[in-house]
Amino acid sequence: MRVSYEWLKTMVDVPEDPQDLVREFVRTGTEVEAVERVGADITRVVTSQVLEKVPHPDSDHMYVCKMDVGKYNVDEKGEPCPLQVVCGAQNFEVGDKTVTALVGATLPGDVKIKKGKLRGVDSFGMNCSSRELGLDADHSGIMILPKDAPVGVDFVEWKGMSDTVIDCEITPNRPDCLSMCGMATEVSAMLDEDTHIELPAIKNESAEFGRTADMVDVTIDDAELCGRYTARVVRNVKIGPSPEWLAKRVIAAGARPINNVVDVTNYVMFLTGQPLHAFDLGKVSERDGKRHIVVRAAHEGEKLVTLDGQERTLTPDMAVITDDDNAPVALAGVMGGLNSDIDDGTVDVLLESAVFDKGHVSRTSRNLDLMSEASIRYERQVDGARCALVSDVAAALFEQCCGADVCEGMVDVYPAPVDAPQMDLRPDRVRALTGAPIETEFMARRLERLGCTVTRGADEHAPMHVIAPTNRPDLTREIDLVEEVLRLWGEGDVEPTLPAAKNHAGGLTVEQQRIRKIGQVLRASGLSETSTYNFADPKDLERLGMSEEGRGVPVKIMRPLVADQSQMRRDMIPGLLRSVAYNLDHGVQNVHLYEVGRVFFGHEHKSQPDEPSYVAGVMCGAWNDDQWNRKYGKLDFFDAKGVVENLLDALRITKVRFKAADPKQYGWLQPGRAAEVLAQGELLGWVGNIHPSSLKNFDLDVPVVAFELSVKALLRLAQRELPYKEVPTLPGVSIDLALVVDEDMTCEQVVQRIQSAGGKLLSDVRLFDVYRDKVRVGEGKKSMAFSLTYRAADHTLTSEEVEKAHNKLVTKVMKSTGGEVRS
Repeated sequence: MRVSYEWLKTMVDVPEDPQDLVREFVRTGTEVEAVERVGADITRVVTSQVLEKVPHPDSDHMYVCKMDVGKYNVDEKGEPCPLQVVCGAQNFEVGDKTVTALVGATLPGDVKIKKGKLRGVDSFGMNCSSRELGLDADHSGIMILPKDAPVGVDFVEWKGMSDTVIDCEITPNRPDCLSMCGMATEVSAMLDEDTHIELPAIKNESAEFGRTADMVDVTIDDAELCGRYTARVVRNVKIGPSPEWLAKRVIAAGARPINNVVDVTNYVMFLTGQPLHAFDLGKVSERDGKRHIVVRAAHEGEKLVTLDGQERTLTPDMAVITDDDNAPVALAGVMGGLNSDIDDGTVDVLLESAVFDKGHVSRTSRNLDLMSEASIRYERQVDGARCALVSDVAAALFEQCCGADVCEGMVDVYPAPVDAPQMDLRPDRVRALTGAPIETEFMARRLERLGCTVTRGADEHAPMHVIAPTNRPDLTREIDLVEEVLRLWGEGDVEPTLPAAKNHAGGLTVEQQRIRKIGQVLRASGLSETSTYNFADPKDLERLGMSEEGRGVPVKIMRPLVADQSQMRRDMIPGLLRSVAYNLDHGVQNVHLYEVGRVFFGHEHKSQPDEPSYVAGVMCGAWNDDQWNRKYGKLDFFDAKGVVENLLDALRITKVRFKAADPKQYGWLQPGRAAEVLAQGELLGWVGNIHPSSLKNFDLDVPVVAFELSVKALLRLAQRELPYKEVPTLPGVSIDLALVVDEDMTCEQVVQRIQSAGGKLLSDVRLFDVYRDKVRVGEGKKSMAFSLTYRAADHTLTSEEVEKAHNKLVTKVMKSTGGEVRS
């Protein structure tokens, strides 16, 4: 929300220095993203006067002008000389005062003015139109100033365009602060100052111009889509530029002036927080002497060309405003249609002031990738109780700024009136919960500043009865009022105290220690901890290629904030892949992330879902950027396997196995580069390369290796201590063994057979080479070379003992594997 300081001054008393108000915003919980100076993007633009106007020698529509620009009347050598400007406008004469941008000037949109030649004639600046100065949409000619305007002074200062804009980040629970009136109320409560907000009033609303009820009929098909719809007609509108004061405020709020009708609707939205829409009444079809407005759900595949010129394909979960239940004329809460927009030929206006369901507006906005100032406000909830009041304000401004005639009355369809929440606030309870000595008088006065109606108790300890304003949907319980009081009193002023405890020694449980150990090991292995949303897109598992089997039913969110986060996640990998894509898009090529969190498996006949915890990680790129003296290889399956092995070793989990993953069961992993992780016969999780088709669905085109392990299984199998084994003191004997086996035999299978055949003397088996050659090894065969270490615990082995044990091992392994020793 962009808060104009000059505008705010007209509504409430504020500090002289805007930074003082910024500190109060931050203190009371409103984050400030930026503080800007309006007009700062206009430099070296001055008032001027036309001294000479001569037709261009090589053009039939341009003129060579001599401009008086005051102290800037010097040539390139510093000699006094009027400024020469080539101008194509037709609306000025000699003696007119105008606005000139000098060489080196900047204009809105980062436009820079340079010395140039127009058809062979030098031009040392530009005479500006209102549009080029960002004041309004008029570009029919250059801006003509009053005759008494000074010459050669800075245009921004003379025009009074300087203003400070505080750009505030408004949280979703505070829709009231998306308006200047709301921000004035908030500042009033923060500073304990009175507001002096004066809303325009209609001067002449008369049946002489017609009765709205006789001209317009409104039907709401579904009250869930639209809680209230008001319609008012204003006639004989004169389309033109907005008054200067109106254009200034629209600019300060972040919009561009278009014309007086559009600017009035934008201004009223910024003023009150209620989005409005103006239809050209003449473009709405008439039946039985009336225009019939119907609010309904869109039909599947229905089309609408919105004001931005784009054709939109609609779905039934979108609300539309229709012309007599036929063609849509607006996308409810988001944007109007091109078929009923205001243009230069508009005479009569149908003004809409309505409230649409925030969930439907949010989904519509995101599904169509169409966000507007209106949708931002509807998504956070618009106050339905004030629709009629805001319509009156807009009608008064149409009367004032557009010369319009206001027809009598309005059509107001209000199927479910909004009741203001009522609750009791106990002052002693406030003090007990906050731990702050907040006076009862402070509580009552600040709540009244926020717009609450407060009925005070008999004394400072008696409960107060509070009626919250309807534009504060976040105030429904006593604890909400407690939060407001503490926020305004100052959370930073609460004296810190330790919680009371008797005979209780603090410390972490074994489970907490092990969970922290998981994070420590993964960070030490080179991964960074992240936290992704618990909310998920319903299509996440499908995009990943992961089966829903064993993951319960989706836990759906009743009123999701955004369409692509409408259920609780059932796996953590999609969120981590989005984090990888985000980092890659922002230039981070080496990404190593992990997360410890919960997933949610719902059940059809249970009210609560299962919430198992998992630890998951994703890695792509290399461990580090290449250096002049060292190059790093790309991360692969074995890097992720090593991270998992580090984790299992640190938790002292024994009898760990990695078993090749079945591609049918693990469709999201790349066949041949994925494994199940088992320990003591129990499945812990998996590790492997994400399948390229799955990566493509998450906008990734680089290899990503990942793992996911059950925290519950890790904690159950983790041990505090391992059995002590003495360090070998006697030498071992190493022998290499190369076996030729079938291609489909895995290393794990061969090692198991070697260990089984080796007996007590075999202490270690290590694979060090795999060799394939159709001629030397054979078709469908491979050679696997192992280093075997023999050692006895109580004596030094003799060559005869080693030879006997090794020959026995070779015989058994050849028989069990069907292989042969490669010479």
